[in-house]
Amino acid sequence: MTSPHRDDRPDPPARRPSPAAPARRGGGDAGPRLARRHLEAKGYRFLAANWRCPAGELDLVMLDGDEIVAVEVKTRRGEAAGRAEEAVGPAKARRLLASAEWFIASGSELGDAVWRIDLLAITLRPSGAVARVSHIVNAVTTG
Repeated sequence: MTSPHRDDRPDPPARRPSPAAPARRGGGDAGPRLARRHLEAKGYRFLAANWRCPAGELDLVMLDGDEIVAVEVKTRRGEAAGRAEEAVGPAKARRLLASAEWFIASGSELGDAVWRIDLLAITLRPSGAVARVSHIVNAVTTG
């Protein structure tokens, strides 16, 4: 429940970016670009990038044959903060499922389409070169 005095509270302090934030923000679209190239090389066709709806955002939407694939892209420099594959928890899974359903519902020709959610995890070396790409097909099935 929202407090009736919410406007009386002081604004929270501004969040200060971590030292790594500028580098991450500057190359924020590098992961999806790499992921798209990787998937297109495997025969996938591009449908959309950074598709937004009230439920959330889909990094990429691709077509694998007749199947629509919502792709969550996770990019990490090294594995000190954990493996990229481990970055989708239950709350994110729920948002991905809801967003994919919005995407399917948004196109009348897509209504009966078969779809899935894949995870494409990219690990970069400190130099920025790709160390590993891991594609997990049908990675999210429940939230």
